[in-house]
Amino acid sequence: MAHEFSTSYLKDSLSLFRFYKKLAEGAMEQVSDEQLFVALDEEMNSIAIVVKHMAGNMRSRWTDFLTTDGEKPDRNRDSEFVASPATREELMRLWKEGWGLVFNALEPLSDSDLTHKITIRGEPHSVMQAINRQIAHYAYHCGQIVFLAKHFKAGEWKSLSVPRNRSAEFNQKVLAGEASQR
Repeated sequence: MAHEFSTSYLKDSLSLFRFYKKLAEGAMEQVSDEQLFVALDEEMNSIAIVVKHMAGNMRSRWTDFLTTDGEKPDRNRDSEFVASPATREELMRLWKEGWGLVFNALEPLSDSDLTHKITIRGEPHSVMQAINRQIAHYAYHCGQIVFLAKHFKAGEWKSLSVPRNRSAEFNQKVLAGEASQR
C-alpha cells in the first residue's frame, strides 16, 4: 500500500485499517485450508479463531457505533475462542462482514465527530480514542495471523513487505517509483 500524505485523522485511520486487512488477507491466502485451523499449542489460537474473535469484536464495536456501548450485551467474547468456523469460505464471510461494519461506521464520519463521546464497556471514549483502540487491537491480531501463516509456509513464504536481505534493492525501487511502501 502506497503511503499517502494526509492531515486527516479519519483518512489515515481508514488507510491503516485497509492496510492491516490486506496484510492479513495476504497471509491467509498463502496457507492451506487445513492450516487456517491449526493451533501451535493449547495456549495459542488458530488463524480461524483469531478471525472469529476479530469479527465478533468488529460486530460489537462498530454496530451502532455512535449510539450504543461498544460492548454489546449479546456478545459472548469467550465463545469467540472456541469452535472455529468449519470452512475457509465461512471464515472469509465472517472476515468480510466484520470489516464491512468497520468501514460502514467510519466512512460517513467527519472531523467534527472525532470528539463525540461514546462508551466501550461503560467507559467513556472520544471517537478518536475508540478508533485508536481498534487500530491497535486489529494490528495486534493481524500480526498474529501473519506470524502463524509465515510459520506454516516457512521457506515457501512470500513476503508481504520488504523481503529479507533485499532492503537495498527495495529502497532503490521505491526511490525509482517502482514499489510502494508503508
